[in-house]
Amino acid sequence: MNNKYLTDFEQQLDLYFGKKAPPMPKSIKEAIVKYGPYISLFVLLMSLPAILLAFGLTSLVAPFAYFGGIRSGFRFSFVSLFSLATIVLQLIALPGLFKRSKKAWEYSFYASLVSLLGSLLTLNLSSLVIGGAISFYVLFQIKSYYKN
Repeated sequence: MNNKYLTDFEQQLDLYFGKKAPPMPKSIKEAIVKYGPYISLFVLLMSLPAILLAFGLTSLVAPFAYFGGIRSGFRFSFVSLFSLATIVLQLIALPGLFKRSKKAWEYSFYASLVSLLGSLLTLNLSSLVIGGAISFYVLFQIKSYYKN
């Protein structure tokens, strides 16, 4: 990372979630690293209707309107920018996650930060605290598997 503040923040999180937190069993870490990119790809594909909806392409997602609780009056909002940014960062990270590159891990870290910022702005405190703790715990437990 080039930004000093992000580097310091990452080091603090690594101290608490990577070193001081109870270690995750090695078999679980390896499973996350091995199957995580496939799960991420599946989730990204499942979020495609929401992405289209965010850009106002409601006619393309009309068949899903009654099944997913999607309403035709949904409008693009400032908060949806955070969801879109998270998805873009996950898409950028995806090829590198298969290769176990350090840069891909960093993009996943950025995606978590952007997602948490969106939770903070919407005052979704349970997602902020619980989601943040889980995502940082998993990310920093598997960090050592990602090399340059």
